Order: sequence, then C-alpha cells, then structure tokens
Amino acid sequence: MKKIEEYVRTIPDFPEPGIMFRDVTSVIQDADGLQLAIDEMQKLLEGVEFDKIVGLESRGFLFGMPIAYNLHKPFILVRKKGKLPCETIECTYDLEYGQATVEIHKDAIAPGEKVIIVDDLIATGGTVEAAIKLVERLGGKVVKNIFLMELAGLNGREKLKGYDVESVITYEGK
Repeated sequence: MKKIEEYVRTIPDFPEPGIMFRDVTSVIQDADGLQLAIDEMQKLLEGVEFDKIVGLESRGFLFGMPIAYNLHKPFILVRKKGKLPCETIECTYDLEYGQATVEIHKDAIAPGEKVIIVDDLIATGGTVEAAIKLVERLGGKVVKNIFLMELAGLNGREKLKGYDVESVITYEGK
C-alpha cells in the first residue's frame, strides 16, 4: 500500500518561481488516495472528545464532511463572505496582498460546544485563525485543528500557538 505522500503531486515553480506547489487534487482523484487521506486525518481525532466538525471553504469540506459522516457528528461550514444564506458573523484577516473575509452561521455553534476544525492545508494559518475566532465568538471551544498537509516554512503554527494543531504530512519548505 502506498503512503499518502506518494499521492501528492508536486508542481515546481507554481504559481511563481521557487514555490513547490503541493496538489491535493492528485490525492482525491484516486480512490485509494482519498480513502487513505480521510482515514489518516480521522486517526488524528482518536481519543478527542468533541461535538462538531467545522470545515473551511472549500477543500476543508472535502475532508471534513466524510469524517463527520463516519463519526456521526454535525458538519459546520465556514465560507467566504456572502455565500451563507442565514444570519452570519464574519472575520476579516490579512492575505499576502490584501484581505479576505469568512463567515459562519450565527446559530451553527452553541456556547460550550467543543469543535474540531478541518482543512486540507495549513500554510500561513490566517484562514484557520479566522475560523477559530468565529467559533470562539459564538462561545465554542476549538479542541483541535487537523490538516492533510502542512507547509512548515510558512509558520502557520505560530499563529495558532496555544491550540492543538496536527497534520498528516509536513513539508519543511514553502
């Protein structure tokens, strides 16, 4: 059986010279790769008590939803501004060139609920940090953040100091 790293396609110099782009589509377009990714991410939750899984748009949906289904937990969406139909709260965060805003439904998390946040990749940590702030503003407690891949060279963990962060694969560079 292949290791999950063997399913990840690396594209050099994309989107700019010097960047090694780690492509998650090569994992999910292979049935064995997809199953292995979900299984390995789900193993990161063994022994963790929680009430809900929050997935970040959009690839966090791909990995968070099957884990929520397997563990019979509710799945909550964090989406880009303007995509959710009911009353929301929002958080704006900095990007390399500009800002972005994410939202969550105001009734998605009840005070005291324990939450897991799922995404495909942690890079700078800005999106997940914004999601944590949204969960906490609703009174929830983030008990763990899980990712398929981590780009350690972009120091995303630094933004998430004090939170439990775990990834299946860690790449040292950017």
